[in-house]
Amino acid sequence: MKAEDMNQLQLVEREEIDDEEELFEAIDKLISQGINSGDVKKLQDAGIYTCNGLMMHTKKHLTGIKGLSEAKVDKICEAAEKIVRKAVIRITTGSQALDELLGGGVETSCITEAFGEFRSGKTQLAHTLCVSTQLPTNMNGGNGKVAYIDTEGTFRPDRIVPIAERFGMDPGAVLDNIIYARAYTYEHQYNLLLGLAAKMSEEPFRLLVVDSVIALFRVDFTGRGELAERQQKLAQMLSRLTKIAEEFNVAVYMTNQVIADPGGGVFISDPKKPAGGHVLAHAATIRLMFRKGKGEQRVCKVFDAPNLPEAEAVFQITPGGIADAKD
Repeated sequence: MKAEDMNQLQLVEREEIDDEEELFEAIDKLISQGINSGDVKKLQDAGIYTCNGLMMHTKKHLTGIKGLSEAKVDKICEAAEKIVRKAVIRITTGSQALDELLGGGVETSCITEAFGEFRSGKTQLAHTLCVSTQLPTNMNGGNGKVAYIDTEGTFRPDRIVPIAERFGMDPGAVLDNIIYARAYTYEHQYNLLLGLAAKMSEEPFRLLVVDSVIALFRVDFTGRGELAERQQKLAQMLSRLTKIAEEFNVAVYMTNQVIADPGGGVFISDPKKPAGGHVLAHAATIRLMFRKGKGEQRVCKVFDAPNLPEAEAVFQITPGGIADAKD
């Protein structure tokens, strides 16, 4: 990671969030689940420091650690799963209708993708989440910091100010807790993610915004001949995002562009589908489709999600961010 990239990550100075909560579950929490401290030390010696990280290893790999039998590994994995499941947080979007649609808000530990045309509200939601993530958990926040990777120059610090004021927060402190980085090529975007993972292991982050995930891939790879390579690099980037979401219990919110869908059917006047093909479809846990409503109203539809019904919600874009639609 180049020094200039690290500097870019520190573009926005940060203040410590008071009353810091654990961002991810430290491996020694296994002891409270009845796992022997000697076995926990063996995991630490093998470079496994979090329960979230532990769950990314196969049981075969774990039994390869000296002194861990299959029975022990089964018990350890079961305990880790209990701890991690408890830790998932839902972060408010600012709109009650939208929160209800999402089962309580934007979920940590998974990837939420929002796609839709220009001005359909995707980036507005990103800005609102930058603030609401910093609310305490008892106010449906995440009590954590935010990282924003911007590929299209859409982040506006001045947009954050009225949103922070609406939530009764100090705009300066809110901005201090957002790490912002502008990515110019897909490689730069990938390297920023590597640098962020290092930061996330030290500080309590709860949200990573990538706006937009695909723009640079469409610029850096053009033409049919490069499609296979593009999809391979995109898959690498997405697996890195998945890892960050799961390992650090962070909500990843990424926006996506839409492209014309020639196979969309005769009866749809303007068929559009999300860019990125199957690769992107498989990476996102929750896919949301945004479209314009009347005036400042926007409609969000659950396009694909394992545990949410395919319903929709209407919300409004206000100076203070995303809010419930007024009739």
